[in-house]
Amino acid sequence: MPELPELIERGLNDFVAAAKTSLGDRLLSVVLFGSAAEGRMRATSDVNLILVLSEFRQRDVEVLAPALRLARAAILLEPMFLLASEVETAAECFAQKFSDIGRRRRVVYGPDPFASLKIPRGAEIFRLRQVLLNLAMRLRESFAEKAGREDQIALLIADAAGPLRTSAATLAELETGTRQAPKEALEAFAASNPEWVKAVNLISAVREQRTDASQPATPALFAILEIAEALRRRAEGLQ
Repeated sequence: MPELPELIERGLNDFVAAAKTSLGDRLLSVVLFGSAAEGRMRATSDVNLILVLSEFRQRDVEVLAPALRLARAAILLEPMFLLASEVETAAECFAQKFSDIGRRRRVVYGPDPFASLKIPRGAEIFRLRQVLLNLAMRLRESFAEKAGREDQIALLIADAAGPLRTSAATLAELETGTRQAPKEALEAFAASNPEWVKAVNLISAVREQRTDASQPATPALFAILEIAEALRRRAEGLQ
């Protein structure tokens, strides 16, 4: 299991301890997911956490709120409160997110609520197409507003990384039945096109703050739009 940075581990442990106390036996499981579970956190990464509950009680959460505010400030904690009765519905409605949770998760407390979760293939394909189309539409809108401002275009590229990478991983799993880490899945998908490779490399550079302001970001954004369209076309061919 990948180790977390000491500050993150300590902040996470403190919050989980507070959750156990505040929520009592209503707290069934706590699951870390995303880059933190994968061991690929950056300085600006959120700590994504799912708290699976049997019941969401007002008083419980009021007691937990100060610890949550502290953890959000200290380690960028982003919690999801999910009832156990909602797991299957949530996985169907948000198939891509829960497919990614299936690939990248670490159980912090309690049993694994996703160990036997089966996401309907049709729901995964539909959500994959929806995410990619939404990503392309948002990028076009944002570019129309920020055109000519390369520093802001670079931030758009960084924000696109998450949905683009998880889409590539979801597509690879739907096509081949094998799981890939999202970053590697996107790199593999882009490998056939040199301009796509440059764009994917720039995504990593921007997210890891290894790029300079003089490096043009706009060509990479349009390459990302091409990648999103190519991913969506492949998804539309799935059965």
